[in-house]
Amino acid sequence: MFASTLDGQKTERLLSANKRTPLYAVHKALRARMIPFSGWEMPVEYSGITKEHVAVRTAAGLFDVSHMGEFDIRGPEALDLIRHVTTNDAANLVDGQAQYSAMAYPHGTVVDDLLVYRHHAEHFMLVVNAANIEKDFEWINSHNRVDATVENVSADIALVALQGPKTIDILQPLTKVQLRDLAHYHFARGSVLNADAIVSRTGYTGEDGFELYLSANESELVWNGIFEAGASFGLVPAGLGARNTLRLEAKYLLYGNDMDGTTTLLEAGLGWIVKFEKPDFIGRDALLKQKQEGVKRRLVGFEMLGKDIARDNYPVFVHGREVGHVTSGAPSITLKKNIGLAYLPAEHASIGTTFHVAVRSKLAEARVVRTPFYKREDHQ
Repeated sequence: MFASTLDGQKTERLLSANKRTPLYAVHKALRARMIPFSGWEMPVEYSGITKEHVAVRTAAGLFDVSHMGEFDIRGPEALDLIRHVTTNDAANLVDGQAQYSAMAYPHGTVVDDLLVYRHHAEHFMLVVNAANIEKDFEWINSHNRVDATVENVSADIALVALQGPKTIDILQPLTKVQLRDLAHYHFARGSVLNADAIVSRTGYTGEDGFELYLSANESELVWNGIFEAGASFGLVPAGLGARNTLRLEAKYLLYGNDMDGTTTLLEAGLGWIVKFEKPDFIGRDALLKQKQEGVKRRLVGFEMLGKDIARDNYPVFVHGREVGHVTSGAPSITLKKNIGLAYLPAEHASIGTTFHVAVRSKLAEARVVRTPFYKREDHQ
């Protein structure tokens, strides 16, 4: 997934055409390996994907995810706009709460998955995937027929994610926000190292942790301060490579791999963020029809039965017939198994069902398993 096979000259050409986060100089000083990702020059690893992955599971890792997009939505009818363009129901939120949601096309497939943050009744923030910032911004505005404004504030915001079991020990001395009192998927405004921040108990790793939304020009100060505070706790900088293996173990989906404009939320196993009981939203009729008629394919988690590794885009076969491809695949560093995600026909998607993945010149056997592959016992 991460351009690790690109030759050096091609990588350099691609990097030169990409945007850089406010923390670019920090990554270079840490000798990170940089790659092109979603139009950005991003760190894929510092000390190595395995070391960074293990650190997040056992201590803590700090990620730069400033490539993500943020939209401010304000006005008397801001909630009405969000309810119309997203599939979950933001009316269920209270001030200081976040919600996982998505946007769908009228025919039911996925525009993007996102987070909705409620500051108050007339002020929300949406956090969208980096590759979809322009597309999402245009999509929302094209459906804005109410008294609400949508502002793309992505360029002003840096986003760093501190993830792992030691995060509270590291972060609490740096902020007056009471971190233990902040429930999962809730946030508070406060300061971190005297920098204004939104402190959100969210993440993309399957571990406890916090995402910090900061002014871009204060992000380097905060990053460096967190590292100084975390040195004795085993904190490491972590790149997109570890972020990918961590999120796969937790079965957090990646837009562009596990869902996109050709798949629906019901097929992807995300029916829980589709609230049919709320007033009309874009994609509702198509998704309701699919639910009533039955989903024909489902995204499943699988493990390889041998030593073969199922990589992204490897073809998948059921009874000798090609039915799709691996959407995400990698060795599980925590579980010491080779795991992945793929769409299978619904009748072959039950736990325990076996199928085959084309690995180089042979068909390797895989088995559908329960997901998430990894779940922290004390995770809220």
